[in-house]
Amino acid sequence: MATETAPLSPHPDRLLPADPGVRDIARRLYAGVRDLPIVSPHGHVDPRILVRDEPFADPASLLIQPDHYVTRLLHAGGVSLGDLGVGEGPLPEHRARAAWRLLCANWHLLRGTPVRYWFDSELADIFGVTERPAAANADALYDRIAAALREPTHRPRALLRRFGIDFLATTDDPADDLAAHAALAADPDVTTRVAPTFRPDRYLEPATPGWADAVKRLGAVADTDVGHYSGYVTALELRRRHFIAHGAVSADHGHADAVAEPLEPGEAARIYSAAMAGQVTAAEGTAFRRHMMLEMARMSCEDGLVMTLHPGVHRNHHPPTLARYGPDTGHDIPVAVEYTRALRPLLERYGTHPDLHLVLFTVDADVFGREIAPLAGFYPSVYAGAPWWFLDNPAAIRGFQGAVTEIAGLSRLSGFIDDTRAFCSIPARHDMSRRLDAGFLARLVAEHRLDEDEAADSLAGLVAAQPRKVFKL
Repeated sequence: MATETAPLSPHPDRLLPADPGVRDIARRLYAGVRDLPIVSPHGHVDPRILVRDEPFADPASLLIQPDHYVTRLLHAGGVSLGDLGVGEGPLPEHRARAAWRLLCANWHLLRGTPVRYWFDSELADIFGVTERPAAANADALYDRIAAALREPTHRPRALLRRFGIDFLATTDDPADDLAAHAALAADPDVTTRVAPTFRPDRYLEPATPGWADAVKRLGAVADTDVGHYSGYVTALELRRRHFIAHGAVSADHGHADAVAEPLEPGEAARIYSAAMAGQVTAAEGTAFRRHMMLEMARMSCEDGLVMTLHPGVHRNHHPPTLARYGPDTGHDIPVAVEYTRALRPLLERYGTHPDLHLVLFTVDADVFGREIAPLAGFYPSVYAGAPWWFLDNPAAIRGFQGAVTEIAGLSRLSGFIDDTRAFCSIPARHDMSRRLDAGFLARLVAEHRLDEDEAADSLAGLVAAQPRKVFKL
């Protein structure tokens, strides 16, 4: 491990094919999309930071604390999440600086990961850093970034404009009043369209603690009696309309599995009543959630919200970490998932409905070619979601490109999804995708499977036209 600082200078051809001839084609393709606006249909940026437009507090609170991609790698290398400030707000200056020193001293832990790629791009492109982070220069880098964050050029709205983000979706609780989104929509200084996303997971899982209280709050904000099942369904429908009125284009679902299985109306009502009384079993709760996935699809056919589905994650795998630091702190772990049988009842009913767009994501790479691509290659409603979360890395993306395109074609892809809480990583993530797609299409040109004009048109489509079509922008 090096003890002296080294230059930080991201290579202009990074991620492009190594073969010189193919690389030349990829360079031309990439140049055509490099500066196109960013369309981000799914992410987790807090819209309130754009409303307040206050300077970011410090390098640690911006680049380390909210980014579980970073903190989980450091934790695996022996760094305490507590020392990084995970689960806390902005830290006192001495603790923020100490967290930054830990990152720099353990920079080697990021080698070979997409996190390193994104971080290199952020540091060089946003903050003008020219030295690779290390223990020896940690304080100097902290001071440089902290000074930049005090400048008007690095406030949230200025960065939003600088990043060229045309559309930015957030992820929001159905009971949220969406005041932040209303404020942004009414502010002429904000030219990016910032849209909420309806995320009803907690309201569809009646066996989870606190479900009844959450549903009662949902009913209150919807001004609807949720004492019975039909009122609960009505409350969900009304809140979806509230989101649509504030610019929402999609509803996002992330459960343990992808199963959609109908219940008889009387059975659904019985389980709902038992759940409201605190007497539901785990099996009943799962059956109810699977039934409600069909209801969510029905609602999407009626109100037009795109339905995105990303099952197959064991949430909060380490209970002590959950208890101390809370959820979304790096210990969600992928599990195998199945779509073909699981989604048949939903697709039998709605798979050919002209108003349903169903985007299937996964963290189980095995299902891209085996299930998602064949489904997207038949059902006009189904699109293959881009590699997401644990799969948003060069190796998995390259595998996805071949596995899905060979079966379903480029027109059935969602376009890139950054799915990030780390605001400054958005342009780096999209740039990575554009470079990898340029390389994939360049190989098709080099193999004489596409002409270069077709590849250029396809790449521009993946960057801009396809996500706009899929998410009905």
